[in-house]
Amino acid sequence: MSTTNTTSELKPTKILKCKNAECKAWVRDEFAQEDQTCPICKGPMMRSMRHLPAVQNKVPSKPRKPKNEFDI
Repeated sequence: MSTTNTTSELKPTKILKCKNAECKAWVRDEFAQEDQTCPICKGPMMRSMRHLPAVQNKVPSKPRKPKNEFDI
């Protein structure tokens, strides 16, 4: 049995969750739309917190190779 601790990888994260009891939608605050409406039922959203894995917003770009005049 593995005893790896996954809680160390989780961070408290601000989220918006739908106020509608039947709707289970939520979104990270940093990715939410400005009007703060539910992407599924279009209802109002409320702020909350959830322990989630960290996400990387930007993918580091790879260095470009210099163009060779003979490459096609």
